[in-house]
Amino acid sequence: MRKKLDLKGKGRNLLTFLTLVCIGLILITLTTSFVAEPVRNITGYLVAPFQNGVNDIGSWLSDQLSGFQDVRELARENAELKKEISELTQKNNELVQNQSELARLEELYSLDKKYSDYNKVAASVISKDPGNWYSTFVVNKGSKDGIAVDMNVLGQGGLIGIVTEVGANWAQVRSIIDDESNLSGMASNTSEPCIVTGNLLGMNNGKIDFKGLRDDDNAVTEGTSIVTSNISDKYLTGLLIGYVSEIALDSNNLTKSGTIIPSADFRSLREVLIITDLKQTREN
Repeated sequence: MRKKLDLKGKGRNLLTFLTLVCIGLILITLTTSFVAEPVRNITGYLVAPFQNGVNDIGSWLSDQLSGFQDVRELARENAELKKEISELTQKNNELVQNQSELARLEELYSLDKKYSDYNKVAASVISKDPGNWYSTFVVNKGSKDGIAVDMNVLGQGGLIGIVTEVGANWAQVRSIIDDESNLSGMASNTSEPCIVTGNLLGMNNGKIDFKGLRDDDNAVTEGTSIVTSNISDKYLTGLLIGYVSEIALDSNNLTKSGTIIPSADFRSLREVLIITDLKQTREN
């Protein structure tokens, strides 16, 4: 009997609690319209800055991501541009080289036409003695090509030298600037002979020497061309050696000496023309 009374008491308490909850919910519902506005205001003050911060961080991250993408794109474009520049540089170098080679060949062609009375063989320089100047060098043509000792050699501008040694597929040339070179020249305007000697030291100033020139009328001046003489024993007549740079009367008051600027470039030789006609002398 006592247990039954306890159950009724608990049920009564539960009913009271539920009644109070319902009343509270009714009151909350009735007062929502009055409370919502302040709550919204408080929420605005608290949440809005946080939301703005989140938006700013999101925008910053988006900008950074976009920046990284731009950097990768720029790096790719830069690599492509470097490749294109490298290819263009190579093509430009090849073009410059081809133009330089064409200019040399055109000059050789012009030289060939200038001395059209002589038979010639074209050859390429394959080696040279140490030093800045092509004083002695080797070409890639020899006895198999009809090359022989004492044949005259032309290059860009004029006379280069003479063949001194010959192999089956090569020939050695001593140029007119070599210290051992000695040939008979003459002034083109007077035909007066002189001796032209090589001078490697003088070539540092771009000059070789001449001596023993008779010039009684003072007709030979700076710029007068000097060519090979008809009395030379090995050099064909009329090959351009160079131009008078300096001239002065010798101590004997009879002859003059001075310097010549060679017409050919002896610092850079690539191709030459070997005249296969030998000078006609009593011996040959």
